[in-house]
Amino acid sequence: MKKRNLKLVAIALVFAHLIISMIHGRAHQGAMVALTSWQSIYVLVVITVGPILGAAFLYSRWQRPAALLLAISMFGSLVFGGWYHFLSATTDNVAAVHGVWHLTFLWSAIAIAILEAAGLVVGAWIYQATASPSR
Repeated sequence: MKKRNLKLVAIALVFAHLIISMIHGRAHQGAMVALTSWQSIYVLVVITVGPILGAAFLYSRWQRPAALLLAISMFGSLVFGGWYHFLSATTDNVAAVHGVWHLTFLWSAIAIAILEAAGLVVGAWIYQATASPSR
């Protein structure tokens, strides 16, 4: 796949990730699943701002560091969400959320994980593709 197309895919993934993350954040509020202060900072910096900055700079002279930022932030997001939503025994686990927000919380957590895995792969792919000007 050409770098141009990969960059467009990356931007679409980041945009979809942002939208679904907003829906998931609303499900957190509705289900009254609070985050600690450090979790809120992590969500803001790594899960929200990191991918946006990575995507924003893909069309700049810093495209390679931007792709690395995208890949790392998506990896960090995937690990964080994977732990809290699916593995940990906390109120943030999808199995612990009940009531009217359960399905929204569940499907948005799954969608976010899929988008983060895809963002990691695409970010790494762009990073690798920008290593050589011949690609």
